Amino acid sequence: MKMSDAICFPIVVSGPSGVGKTTLCHGLLKKDRQLVFSISVTTRQPREGEVHGKDYFFVTQDEFERMRDAGELAEWAFVHGKYYGTPKKWLDEKLSSGFSVLLDIDVQGGVQIMKAYPGAVSIFVVPPSFAVLEQRLRGRGSDDDQSVRLRLANAKKEMEYIEKYGFIVVNDTIEDAVWRMMCIVSAERLRRERVLDGKTWQDIVGLRS
Repeated sequence: MKMSDAICFPIVVSGPSGVGKTTLCHGLLKKDRQLVFSISVTTRQPREGEVHGKDYFFVTQDEFERMRDAGELAEWAFVHGKYYGTPKKWLDEKLSSGFSVLLDIDVQGGVQIMKAYPGAVSIFVVPPSFAVLEQRLRGRGSDDDQSVRLRLANAKKEMEYIEKYGFIVVNDTIEDAVWRMMCIVSAERLRRERVLDGKTWQDIVGLRS
């Protein structure tokens, strides 16, 4: 199958801050060459080791608001005091090129993507427990106590969105959680409406030229 003929769709991955969404997405990327990772635009400062144009596009608030008002973002959200968004042109180009796009985004943005792209696959990642989530947040060492408390409070609000998502993955171990996500993506590529998509069974088995 040529990449231009590949079955592709946006894959929204959301969940509370610190649950491990980014780690799982990168684990999935290593196992599936038809996937690419969406690069978000954000107004927050880079964390240690993050690279502009690879991890995020780091922009000023003025530039972000210009992009938002010009309709250049497929989704955007204001999270933990900072703006985040997905460049629409970049997303559409990757989908048209035959790649499914992994979007590690907040629930606000996730709902926007699901509305704009009805064929999107949505996965909500949850921790084994709230205590484990707090432990992971504090273990990152990138947030002070006040920031951790804010993220934990927001996590409870974010969990309310779980019913809007098609799949739930518990991140107990990275290996098992990545495997579950692989199963979801593989099954979605075999969904009848995606495989047919304007074709008949005769087309599929080569009985119609």
